[in-house]
Amino acid sequence: MTTVLTPARTLRIGPLDIGVPVVLAPMAGITNTAFRRLCREYGGGLYVSEMITSRALVERNAATMRLIRHHESEKPRSIQLYGVDPQTIAAAARIIAEEDRADHIDLNFGCPVPKVTRKGGGSALPWKLGLFRDIVEQAVEAAGHIPLTVKMRKGIDADHLTYLDAGRIAEDAGAAAVALHARTASEFYSGHADWSAIAKLKEAVTSIPVLGNGDIWSADDAVRMMDETGCDGVVVGRGCLGRPWLFGDLARAFGARGYSASGASGPRSLSERSEAKHSASGASGPRSLSERSEAKHSASGASGLRSLSERSETKREVDATLGFVAQAFRRHAELLVEFFDDEDRGCRDIRKHVAWYFKGYPVGGDLRARLATASSLAEIDDLLAELDHDAPYPGEAAEGQRGRAGTPKRPVLPEGWLDSRELGEAASCELREAELDTSGG
Repeated sequence: MTTVLTPARTLRIGPLDIGVPVVLAPMAGITNTAFRRLCREYGGGLYVSEMITSRALVERNAATMRLIRHHESEKPRSIQLYGVDPQTIAAAARIIAEEDRADHIDLNFGCPVPKVTRKGGGSALPWKLGLFRDIVEQAVEAAGHIPLTVKMRKGIDADHLTYLDAGRIAEDAGAAAVALHARTASEFYSGHADWSAIAKLKEAVTSIPVLGNGDIWSADDAVRMMDETGCDGVVVGRGCLGRPWLFGDLARAFGARGYSASGASGPRSLSERSEAKHSASGASGPRSLSERSEAKHSASGASGLRSLSERSETKREVDATLGFVAQAFRRHAELLVEFFDDEDRGCRDIRKHVAWYFKGYPVGGDLRARLATASSLAEIDDLLAELDHDAPYPGEAAEGQRGRAGTPKRPVLPEGWLDSRELGEAASCELREAELDTSGG
């Protein structure tokens, strides 16, 4: 059951009116155009790109330039930048603004992975107060009319917390919002997010929105986070892996209108695609997800989708039968093929999503293995046709944590990083040389 909030809650970031107070967290290798479009078909919010390395953008790396492209349906467009040098990050923000490549820019100060923190980036960087201030101030100025936000963690570890200082600095520097993943870098994704830290940040930062991130696995979690912390919106990461319809649950939970329980404009049913596989390109387009759902229920003798008000009254989420999940999986694969403009590559990329989509469902190991080696959409269609599409949502077996949590570990930092909260000239030069030149992770 999902709690429905009335009146509807919304979020404003600078001039942007985000209809639903929900942000898709950047995830390397996940939040490309294909996944963002898929999530958007189910619900509203702000959908952020994979992490884009500022140096790679400034040097116009071909892979990076592809990653910052948006589909025409993506509005508003959002790009997350990573870097450790103020001038390079500002140059990247200026390119985005002057070339009209996004409507929103986010700065990454939350990544805990060693290849980032060992260079003083991600969640390690806010420890250096002056460097953090310079980056945010220069990026805000370079972005001009485009609102710029900051995403960060609590700090490096329990003894080196940075989020309250960083939140105030970002607010003073002109950031349009701050988001907090309520874990330290040393915690990685383990244990439980400390939502009390989000509440403390909300008390410290008063003039711009504060967004909360960490352990949002359902719409109820999101509602509870906002109620308990007073934050202005939520950032959803691993909770939507294999569950893009979570954004529909979230939209309805926050009182938004117009989001059906089965999405907005997904693919045709698997049987329809099979029939149309060899038809001419001029054939009629796919039915909406709501139409397909109605047809599915009718074929099985069940009633069609109830109205939004009826669903809200009973506070039900989507009816995530195995057939519903299979259609979402196939739609994701289809969008990946379009994104990469390469069927083989798109079908290879969807493989990592198999375990997430079918978590808890009666899908045997052999079929899962074959889905994880499929190399064409036709092969995926054939495999999905073997599923019991009427299998009901498995409940608790499909709930909870998704993605790797990892274990607490000592962060990898530049030598002497914790000795001072300011950055010396020598260390500053080393950081400029250490800028990553690849995007997406």
